[in-house]
Amino acid sequence: MPTDPRPPARTRLSSFQGRSALTRASVIATTLLLAAASFAVARQSGAPALDASAAAADATSGGGAGQISIWQLFAQSFDFFTIILVIASIAAWAIIVITVIEVRESNILPPDSEDTVRKLAGAGAWGELRKFTEQDGAFVSRVVLAGLNAPGDDKDAVREAAELEASEQCARCFRRIEPLNVIGNLGPLLGLAGTVWGMVIAFAALGQAGGQASPANLSTGISKALFHTLLGLLLAIPALTVFGFYRGRIDRICNRAMSIASGLIELLPASGTARRGPTPQQPRQQASAPGASGQPR
Repeated sequence: MPTDPRPPARTRLSSFQGRSALTRASVIATTLLLAAASFAVARQSGAPALDASAAAADATSGGGAGQISIWQLFAQSFDFFTIILVIASIAAWAIIVITVIEVRESNILPPDSEDTVRKLAGAGAWGELRKFTEQDGAFVSRVVLAGLNAPGDDKDAVREAAELEASEQCARCFRRIEPLNVIGNLGPLLGLAGTVWGMVIAFAALGQAGGQASPANLSTGISKALFHTLLGLLLAIPALTVFGFYRGRIDRICNRAMSIASGLIELLPASGTARRGPTPQQPRQQASAPGASGQPR
């Protein structure tokens, strides 16, 4: 008799779920800490940066070679749009880390689950197969469980239930990376909105000065406004790059998983009674059958 492979599979599943939850919690905590730290540093350095920019503008107007660093521009342009872009950037990188850790073929389509389902289905152990698929969270296990739960004695109903569950599992995998698509498309728009807002403020200040503002002050205001666009692009480029890469990877994994699950579904019987497995009352009925057959009729 071969050993029952279910305990190792359950151990593997619970271990993966524990690591996944721990990873998500760690990434979220790190994201919050980084956001809080960036806000605190930007607020503390905001006033000195403004003084430095003013000095740099005076030096430039006087013929000096004043320069403003990227960090000074970040501190000067620290407003509502900057806060949103920074939070979105940290959230995007957190999702990227979670995606790299979780979206793997060994997690979505583990070979242990496929081997176990194939062995139990080939041996006709439908009750054991049901118990295993209920405890395992792999792609093929969920699809086979949907086939086992299909009502009636029609094999087409089994295939249809399995197909619907396979589509749901594929959509579930794609939903993991969908936030990257949303963040990547909204990033440049938020940056453009911040740029327009900064330009409005810069030209409003120019109008209040009666058009006598120096080119250095005007260029500083415009550079602060354009810095929002830079933040939006730095947010969108990595988010959309990772989304495009993992979209193709998930599509390839799901196609392979659906192909394997389709072959496993064909091993299931058409009879709904057989797919449901033995009920608890059946062993007692079989035990009382010999005594009943020995009675004279």
